[in-house]
Amino acid sequence: MAFIKRKERSKERFSLLLLDLEEYYFEQHTVYHVTTSSAKKRKIRGSLKVCSKSIIFEPEDHVEPILKVCFCALYTFLFHLEVSSKTEDVVQTLLQLHRASCLDKLGDQTAMIAANLQSRLARTSFDKNSFQNVSEIPHMECEAEMVTPLVTNPGHVCITDQSLYFQPLNGYPEQVVRIELHRVKQIYKRRHGLRPLGLEVFCTENDFCSDIYLKFYKTSDRNDLYYYIATFLENHMVEHTAESYMLQWQRGHLSNYQYLLHLNNLADRSGNDLSQYPVFPWIIADYNSTELDMMNPATFRDLSKPVGALNKERLERLLSRYRDMPDPRFMYGSHYSSPGYVLFYLVRVAPEHMLCLQNGRYDNADRMFNSIGETWKNCLDGATDFKELIPDFYGNDPSFLLNCLSLDLGKRQGGSSVQDVVLPPWAADASDFLQKSQKALESQYVSEHLHEWIDLVFGFKQKGSEAVAAHNVFHPLTYEGGIDCDSIEDPNEKIAMLIQILEFGQTPTQLFTTPHPQRITPRFQSISRTPSVNTPLNDEDSSFEDLTEETRRLAWNNIAKLKLMSTHKIHKEAVTGIAVTRTASSVFTTSQGLENLSALSSCLMLPEDKAVVCSSWDNNVYFYSIPFGRRQDTLMGHDDAISKMCWKDNQLYTASWDSTVKVWQCDSADIANNKRCQFQLLAEFEHEAGVNTINLNPAGTLLVSGTKDGTVTIWDTSSSVQLHQVHCHSGKIHDVAFSPDSRHILSVGEDSCLKVIDVQTGMMISSVQADEEQRCFCWDGNTVLSGGQSGHLQVLDLLSNKVTTRIPGHSGAVTAMWMNEQCSTVITGGEDKQIIFWKLDC
Repeated sequence: MAFIKRKERSKERFSLLLLDLEEYYFEQHTVYHVTTSSAKKRKIRGSLKVCSKSIIFEPEDHVEPILKVCFCALYTFLFHLEVSSKTEDVVQTLLQLHRASCLDKLGDQTAMIAANLQSRLARTSFDKNSFQNVSEIPHMECEAEMVTPLVTNPGHVCITDQSLYFQPLNGYPEQVVRIELHRVKQIYKRRHGLRPLGLEVFCTENDFCSDIYLKFYKTSDRNDLYYYIATFLENHMVEHTAESYMLQWQRGHLSNYQYLLHLNNLADRSGNDLSQYPVFPWIIADYNSTELDMMNPATFRDLSKPVGALNKERLERLLSRYRDMPDPRFMYGSHYSSPGYVLFYLVRVAPEHMLCLQNGRYDNADRMFNSIGETWKNCLDGATDFKELIPDFYGNDPSFLLNCLSLDLGKRQGGSSVQDVVLPPWAADASDFLQKSQKALESQYVSEHLHEWIDLVFGFKQKGSEAVAAHNVFHPLTYEGGIDCDSIEDPNEKIAMLIQILEFGQTPTQLFTTPHPQRITPRFQSISRTPSVNTPLNDEDSSFEDLTEETRRLAWNNIAKLKLMSTHKIHKEAVTGIAVTRTASSVFTTSQGLENLSALSSCLMLPEDKAVVCSSWDNNVYFYSIPFGRRQDTLMGHDDAISKMCWKDNQLYTASWDSTVKVWQCDSADIANNKRCQFQLLAEFEHEAGVNTINLNPAGTLLVSGTKDGTVTIWDTSSSVQLHQVHCHSGKIHDVAFSPDSRHILSVGEDSCLKVIDVQTGMMISSVQADEEQRCFCWDGNTVLSGGQSGHLQVLDLLSNKVTTRIPGHSGAVTAMWMNEQCSTVITGGEDKQIIFWKLDC
């Protein structure tokens, strides 16, 4: 569990959880509590905790009880108190807080307490004697609160060139918290109470347990601290986005569990904030069988529907109420994640948090988390129960399912006491339950459908008309931007609204506004209930690993070891195209040509190695016979320069600056036999700007085009229908290509960006800003070998968005690149008029 961190439970009796909601602990003093019993006077030494709504006396003798007295009963208690020092100051403080408690309106009380807090913070500052090193240089200091579940602790933040410090105003639980900046792995801006005031710092990766969560009083302070840390860490901290994590997950480099944790983190969910605790889906729907059949679709919950829509009869009742409801309408009166629901699951390991939330009481024994099967049934049938799960259900620690602390959680109606959670018949014990839950989360069915649940919780079905259509509409207060608390003038109304927001639950920050792509799953029998709406747009139902031989994988794993074998200067202008025979016995290259001579833009080899086709800036395509060594045919098919060509199954695709791509039928057998070809125009793809590059997927079922205005367009070649159009570059697109599994498209442009687009959804899922313009590339779906403006080759890992290797090569921009099928040989051409042969040295 995140906020307990699995450490040994503290033996201290005092805890901030003894405070009321939104109450602060200011200071402590050594006192003697004087009691009188049967004319006998007794003095008990202890610590007086001065808080904003009460005082708490903690005796040194653990036999004596802790006393908490609200300020409305302050006078009765004062007469029995002897303060050992600073008596007058303490009394004045207590009287001031007592006056605040006597105000009629809650808003006025809160305002007076807040003013008292700010006054205390203003009178103090960060103690620089707490610096770990005398040479540290402070950068900024401000006030903030450290956030832990259900409580916040005010104090001073200070950041230096070496460390981040937080010094609590009250010195509790430590005099200072220190985090060394070089240890920081991730930092996240957070919203707290739906306001942009939070910052969370992680010193470990793949964990939702942070090292510190700070809530600032000013957004500008939060932002300044964030940018200082980010700048300090920019050389050794990767800035991940939802899209970059999506690419890793799609290609199997992240598990479903890891991906959901990352999405929760990016969507402001934190283990330190129970109103925004990480949310995970119910996966299993079978809690009655003795064996859990992972190959049976009925075993699993329908992930395309929110919990509230899983029961058709209940949904009809909710929709009937929804239709008759005045605006703003909502379908569900409770949320799928809230502090109460989180502690419902965690009461056995965090009883003090439940007692804090519920005024010192546990819930009714029959309403507690007694049985996993009963809880699932209530989520299906209950009139107001729509909760999802928490990450602990897919973790490794089963203690939240066991009453290891021997808590007295009450007796149920049948007389049995609440002990361990009752497990489904298919689970041998709590550990076995977690292991099978983990296996279910990573199962093929869930991998095929998890994107549908992500659409509901983090994606495009979270808000608006898509949410209405998906029966996924919650109370307006749960959404970011649903209400502006700072605009509420009535202090009572404002406080009530903040409490409601914190206690009711909050919808995650929206991460995706278009349909989330499906995961790439291995090739074996699908167990989907129905075909997914995001099925691939081609007939290749294989994963990248199925389509790639071991030699290719090995080659790409070692692509950084490319060695320059030979250099040849055979052109008088920049190289524009490279074509190689299947036997690799001959290499053909084209160049821009000299003035008054033909300027060629690209070339390709036809099957049987009998002819090479060249496109030209003079609007024509030329066919050259290799055996006869002469031009054999000419295709005059465009009104402007032809920029790029592709060939598949006797069909030639030509791209032109006249804003079209044309598809021509021509028989390669005729060309191989030195016969003139009868060209037939089969299709024409219209664009709004000149087309600079095109590429076909391996099956020839999809075409991608890149234009001069930075637009990538995906076409279905069988129907000539445009599937997606994405404006993703700010300038001309130099090169585009499908990944070997046809799931993604990579493009490079004159804006020095590399963009990855998902073929199924048209979503741009990754964007990498290179340090120079990239002109051409080869890639395997994960790793890119590209040629840049400087003439160097670079190896880029798309999964981490990092350039891993730079290889010196040409003295001018790399303008053309060819790679053999085994990915072991590369040929490049450049503006320096040279052809370079590269060999993999592994």
